[in-house]
Amino acid sequence: MRYVDGYVLPVPTDKIDEYKTLAKEAAASWIKHGALEYVECVGDDLESVKEWAGVSFPELANTSKEETVIFAFIIYQSREHRDQVNKDVHEDMTNFIKEHGEPKMPFEMKRMAFGGFQSIVDAVAEK
Repeated sequence: MRYVDGYVLPVPTDKIDEYKTLAKEAAASWIKHGALEYVECVGDDLESVKEWAGVSFPELANTSKEETVIFAFIIYQSREHRDQVNKDVHEDMTNFIKEHGEPKMPFEMKRMAFGGFQSIVDAVAEK
């Protein structure tokens, strides 16, 4: 089964364009190093199913009224594949920081949630 890294983070709504630029650069790096898919999504309909779920994404991410939620995921062939891709990406990031310094992030890193997930159902539509 495939392996997925998932992210949830609050981003100020006035910094979404800045975040999108950063996300496109990140996507290029992960894909270059072998990730199968890289997806970043900005919150759009975050309250409509709250009565079913009990907690909304804004509550989960503890966003303010000036923030929205980014939900992102990266798909890999396996956990081992993910570990190698991330090692290669982090090496590129370390080299970039050595050359250019620490980039200014359009969000608070300490508020980002991240984790690796094993697929238990992996359905793909036939083309």
